[in-house]
Amino acid sequence: MKKKLLIGLPIIAVLVAAGLTMATRDGGVEGVEVEIEKVGRRQVVQTVNATGKIQPMIQVNISADVSAKITRLEIEEGEWVEQGTLLIELDRERYLAAVASAQANLSAAQANANLARENMVKAEKDYVRTKELYDRALESQAVLDAVYAAAEVEKARYQSTLDQGEQAKAALRQARDDLAKTTIYAPMSGTVSKLNKEIGEIALGSQFQEDVILEISNLEGMEALVDIDENDIVSVSIGDEAEIEVDALPDVKLKGRVTEIANSAKSSGAGTTDEKTEFEVKVAVIDPVPELRPGMTASAEIVTEVCEDCLSVPIQSVAVRTLDQLGAEPAAEGEEPRFTPDSEGFVEIVWVVADGRAQARQVKTGIQSDAHIEIADGLGDEDQVVIGNYRAISRDLTDGSVVTQDNGKEG
Repeated sequence: MKKKLLIGLPIIAVLVAAGLTMATRDGGVEGVEVEIEKVGRRQVVQTVNATGKIQPMIQVNISADVSAKITRLEIEEGEWVEQGTLLIELDRERYLAAVASAQANLSAAQANANLARENMVKAEKDYVRTKELYDRALESQAVLDAVYAAAEVEKARYQSTLDQGEQAKAALRQARDDLAKTTIYAPMSGTVSKLNKEIGEIALGSQFQEDVILEISNLEGMEALVDIDENDIVSVSIGDEAEIEVDALPDVKLKGRVTEIANSAKSSGAGTTDEKTEFEVKVAVIDPVPELRPGMTASAEIVTEVCEDCLSVPIQSVAVRTLDQLGAEPAAEGEEPRFTPDSEGFVEIVWVVADGRAQARQVKTGIQSDAHIEIADGLGDEDQVVIGNYRAISRDLTDGSVVTQDNGKEG
């Protein structure tokens, strides 16, 4: 009896090893514990999130076109001004002197032109008389040539004084224009959203550099200027709806609409691990509130696509595996392969449960929301799919694994 027992031990060991192997493939004696859910149809809303600042849709920077000291400032920051309202006066003394000088130069040029005209008329008459004498052989050719040359000189001198007169007129117009620019009026109705200078400070003319004295904004029309990553910008279109949240107004959610997308990108952190390439996007606030102010930090959730009746699964249900990781049997000769890897050798799959076993199903995905992803191909409405746990979906399950539900649902 003892001898028979000893002989049977190797056989038992082999059977135990085989059983362990099968148990491993089947996910354990009781199977891999998973959560299962029936594929559903629902609305899937794909969004892009971005952050930025609130700014007026219409904002005008007021700068001086001429350089001078500010002598009068008729407004205060936060004040409402109507179009045409006097805003700023600059010191006019230098520009008044320039106008007077230009007027004097014009008068002198006009006087020189009148004198040159009289000289030209006299020279032309001298030439006519000399020509009559020459025709009657009473004057020589040399004298006639000299008189003709003198007449031509006077004609050229007169034309030169006319040109000088036009230059003097242009200088006077410029001087008057510079004088007019010492008084600055509101180009539009709006609120003085920023005031950068006070009486007595120097305003630099814009021909040298931008020197903004104040800003006028239309606070009735506001927008969020946000930065969107280059990977997301291709999904955003003019007219996309958005929801805007402002840090300073935590209980307020504003409706918005994309009105402008930058054609060129802006980069930051070049050459570092924090390098980013982003595009500026303007999102108009459809229903602004009085508390909204320029410069407030805002975040926008832009709706880029909506699928009303999508076959979809929770995002965590979709996994990416290689063929080796799937553990699937190769297709028999003459059969179509179940899986077609991409160029990098990966397959996008969902685990479908049938008869207590998990089967890898290659799928084609579409848009996705924060929680669900559209399944464009590969699943049916009646399929039961694994929705958890993450370790089972991403690593433990293989094609054909035995599964049990840990959420008490029936498969």
